[in-house]
Amino acid sequence: MTRNVVVTGIGMTTPLGGDVASTWAQALAGQPGISQIPWPDWHPDQPAKIAGLMKVDPEEILTRVEVRRMDRSEQCALIAAREAWADAGSPEMDPVRLGAVVASGIGGVNSLISAYETIKEKGPLRVSPHMVTMIMPNGPAAMVGLEVGARAGVHTPVSACASGAEAISYAARMIQTGRADVVVTGGTEACINTVTMAGFGAMRALSTRNDDPNTASRPYDLDRDGFVMAEGAGILILEEEEFARARGARIYGRYGGAGLTSDGHHIAQPDPEGTGAARAMREAIEDAGLDLSSIVHVNAHATSTALGDYAESIALRAALGSHIDQAIVSATKSMTGHLLGGAGAVESIFSILALRDRIAPPTPNIFNFDPAIQLNVTANGPVALPAGDIAALNNSFGFGGHDVALVFTSV
Repeated sequence: MTRNVVVTGIGMTTPLGGDVASTWAQALAGQPGISQIPWPDWHPDQPAKIAGLMKVDPEEILTRVEVRRMDRSEQCALIAAREAWADAGSPEMDPVRLGAVVASGIGGVNSLISAYETIKEKGPLRVSPHMVTMIMPNGPAAMVGLEVGARAGVHTPVSACASGAEAISYAARMIQTGRADVVVTGGTEACINTVTMAGFGAMRALSTRNDDPNTASRPYDLDRDGFVMAEGAGILILEEEEFARARGARIYGRYGGAGLTSDGHHIAQPDPEGTGAARAMREAIEDAGLDLSSIVHVNAHATSTALGDYAESIALRAALGSHIDQAIVSATKSMTGHLLGGAGAVESIFSILALRDRIAPPTPNIFNFDPAIQLNVTANGPVALPAGDIAALNNSFGFGGHDVALVFTSV
């Protein structure tokens, strides 16, 4: 028997807003959330000094005890999970049928750096007893699992910038195979610090438009010069459809399918032919049981790097063929920046909301469209999506050659 998967709750905290409503409103308005990082002790050689900081700091929401015991990546995952769980109606159920799959690409690196500084300045006896649980990559998933009492399994896929999307695919598979009826899933990241930014800067992966932060992330622009780091989390509540309908849950949309492949090309650069990415998209559409013509909207990975944006555009044309000309493409990292392990989850929520509201969010900051990018991009503002049964494709690609594509459908 086929176990269909639906989305019944969503939660977000991002550079655009502290919840779903404010984030989505600012996205539709095309208002980026990038700013200069207010650190007074920047090294003069630091190339990038801008980022997408969370619009609402976790310390404004959580208790002092929660803040002290959790890494920032765990904090924002918990905030988004609480919103999503409440949005789904806080389902009463057997905890053995409840799971959690929450990913992070880097994990609690801020807490690791902080502990090292504490040791240098005050000695090892002053390190927090919560340090280990703050830095472990499965920390956010553990915190969310404990929050809802999940006992069907708590998992943490780690695949760089594809982590959040991979988590959603894993969660859906838990339901499809009968391991769980409800899974809390998504991705989180909060790793904006001098070390990670220096590392990405050394790779020349970051935009250095420090004097113009809100236009720094320029997917598909001829003058794009790298991505903008960001922090935040996106959490979805996935449920088996009959279980959800039996309890009268509101349904945002359906999870259609997933494609997971790998490039086998380079540790950081995408395959310039986009072969693995195209295969992931095709597999996701096939897994959803759809025709290529069903995809009317794409939330692209589109980080604003010269190689990445072009390779994805090639992959989209290879995957969808002539149907790509009818698909409306949004590149929302132009507004949020790149949430790394949280990106795939936040952008999945954007895809679901686009289907619900029948509108594709805009892609600001395209001043000089790259003629090599042959896609129908929302460069001039939001674009209406058609009525009827429609589907959206969400792409997430990560260092290491990870390719994840997800398909969601309307209800």
